[in-house]
Amino acid sequence: MCGIAGFLGGERVDAEIVGRMARVLAHRGPDDQGIWLDRDAGIALGHRRLSIIDLSAAGHQPMASPSGRYVISYNGEVYNFAELRDQLPDVAWRGHSDTEVLLAGFEAWGIKRTLEKASGMFALAIWDKAERTLCLARDRLGEKPLYYGRQGGAFLFGSELKALREHPEFEGEIDRESIALLTRYLVIPAPRSIYRGIAKLMPGTLLTLRAGVAAPIIETYWSGAAVARAGVADPLRLNPTEATGALEQVLEEAVGRQMVADVPLGAFLSGGVDSSTIVAIMQKLSPRPVKTFTVGFDDRDFNEAEHAKAVARHLGTDHTELYVSPQQALDVIPKLASIYDEPFADSSQIPTHLISEIARSQVTVALSGDGGDELFGGYERYLFAATMWNRISGIPRPLRAVAARALTTVSADRWSRLGDRLPASLRRARLGEKIHKGAAVLCSGSSDELYEQMLSLWRDPAEFVVGAPPATPPFVVDQRELAGLGNVERMMAQDMFGYLANDILVKVDRAAMAVSLETRVPLLDPEVVEFAWRLPLDLKIRGGKTKWLLRQVLYRHVPQALIDRPKMGFGIPLDSWLRGPLRDWAETLLDERRLRDEGFFHPGPIRQAWAAQQRGESSAFKLWPTLVFQSWLEAQTGAGTSAQGARLAG
Repeated sequence: MCGIAGFLGGERVDAEIVGRMARVLAHRGPDDQGIWLDRDAGIALGHRRLSIIDLSAAGHQPMASPSGRYVISYNGEVYNFAELRDQLPDVAWRGHSDTEVLLAGFEAWGIKRTLEKASGMFALAIWDKAERTLCLARDRLGEKPLYYGRQGGAFLFGSELKALREHPEFEGEIDRESIALLTRYLVIPAPRSIYRGIAKLMPGTLLTLRAGVAAPIIETYWSGAAVARAGVADPLRLNPTEATGALEQVLEEAVGRQMVADVPLGAFLSGGVDSSTIVAIMQKLSPRPVKTFTVGFDDRDFNEAEHAKAVARHLGTDHTELYVSPQQALDVIPKLASIYDEPFADSSQIPTHLISEIARSQVTVALSGDGGDELFGGYERYLFAATMWNRISGIPRPLRAVAARALTTVSADRWSRLGDRLPASLRRARLGEKIHKGAAVLCSGSSDELYEQMLSLWRDPAEFVVGAPPATPPFVVDQRELAGLGNVERMMAQDMFGYLANDILVKVDRAAMAVSLETRVPLLDPEVVEFAWRLPLDLKIRGGKTKWLLRQVLYRHVPQALIDRPKMGFGIPLDSWLRGPLRDWAETLLDERRLRDEGFFHPGPIRQAWAAQQRGESSAFKLWPTLVFQSWLEAQTGAGTSAQGARLAG
């Protein structure tokens, strides 16, 4: 895995600037650095390399194509590069890297056609000397990041925002609408970033900018919505046994492709369905025990390590687990602004970073099970939302509003305490928060609106974000692109192209690359994605059981008793931390005078939520985006960074 950076145009085109942009990405590529520039054309490319395939100098980047027409700076892996190489018989190969195969493909088939053929995860920048054009491209589902934008006279791009900030023409104006999106969704969804004028390239797209032209052209080379529509329109007609066998074969092929590496390889293992399935197939394909990694917490409500250990023992993996103390987890918080570069408020970023550190001590590549929930119907909210809409859609909205007020008269914390008295099989993490969120969606006018509200923390961020517009863009895919899909299928599509791309994949990429660990996601292989969308819904959710078909594959390898239990998630005890070891840190960041002076938030609603949190109500997940932004802002201004670390350590 690697880091890329560069620019086209601007007041100065020299090696010092692009070298500086590349150096701040050293964590993404600690093994090598390269720069390439053409001052006459005004183009500069930088690269940091984490060597995975072809560890020799033949894999050095930026790299030129055989004729010299194309020069590439590339971050990622193309898993079917050997197949593509076989389709290019007349090339005099210098090494065996996938980068060299991409360049030969550009010359033989053109850039867009090569991207259509390539199966992998990538973000890349290509300079076409003949056409004097810069092309940027991103993989189908957004596994690898790519930021871009015009600042002053320069068009900048890079794997992370810290690279763009190194350019002398970077402006860095904070976008208040992005703050509103953060407080609503925990993340700043693409194409926006925290800075005005800087965007994230959307997954599955190709950007082309000609030298001397102000605006780029952006086109789609792969559409997830189109794949979903086509799959639902042409479902597989298989009985459950046939479907289980077919899915296992598709998964074996995908996992096998992603196990190719010239460096040590392992996998994250939580003990849940998704990661256990990936590890089971890896172990089936591997002649030696697969290295697996788990993080555990002493708090039973947040600990899956025992389940992971049981799965690892059954499969015979070489398993490593680390039980993390609260202090170890808290020590990550001062690093978050640097790791994520812009405010990012999914608190599972903390254990994700910790498990990445553990894995990196033994391997360079780790496979994960991300994508299973979105592809195979794994979130319980799908059933909840569909059932709720069926029950409430015939009730007049004024009556639903009365019911919503009644549910919220009981605090979320009290609901959760009542839920703790339920039998273990019926308990749900953060029950009170979920009931309050359910109350908030009772007044929805459609199933799509209901689901949108379920994904929102603060329904109207303009109430407390100064200068935010009264409405923020939806986190989900435009419903017109999902015509023909049923209610639950639309929710899955919204999560796949919204939540997965903007939250889960961002979280894993930044947390892992901060320690120079490459992560791979076999469930997002294009063949797996296309197969999953052709599966009828009743093979994904059956008899109230989520991910039904994926479970059937796993049960071939792991006893059902080791797997079937309530879904826990990968979180931290944020509520108790904000009343305990994080209280002073949070109080400083949420100080009423400080909020007013900085001018990004109206203090009133935030202080009310903070007071409720300290009284024992569950407001932590609503407050976390504000705390993350405040901490990020402090890091950007350089004020109090060491003091922040001291407060957390104390």
